[in-house]
Amino acid sequence: MQAMPELNTKKALFSLPPVISNELDAVAKELHKRKSHIVAEALEMYFDHLDLKLAKKRYEDVKSGKEQTIPHSEVLKELGL
Repeated sequence: MQAMPELNTKKALFSLPPVISNELDAVAKELHKRKSHIVAEALEMYFDHLDLKLAKKRYEDVKSGKEQTIPHSEVLKELGL
């Protein structure tokens, strides 16, 4: 028996290569989870990975002088704090 869909979800339609679709089917069956749940978990992990990758890139951009940071005091002043 599948769980009820979460209230805060949004439907999405996308295509997958057959090899990934078949693997998703097999994993969902073995784990007794909805495919949408597995895809959502996988995307969360991937976005976490991308966040780290982007943070490293931004750090390198600041370190190399490509980008500059804004001093804390200026941020507070801009926000009226």
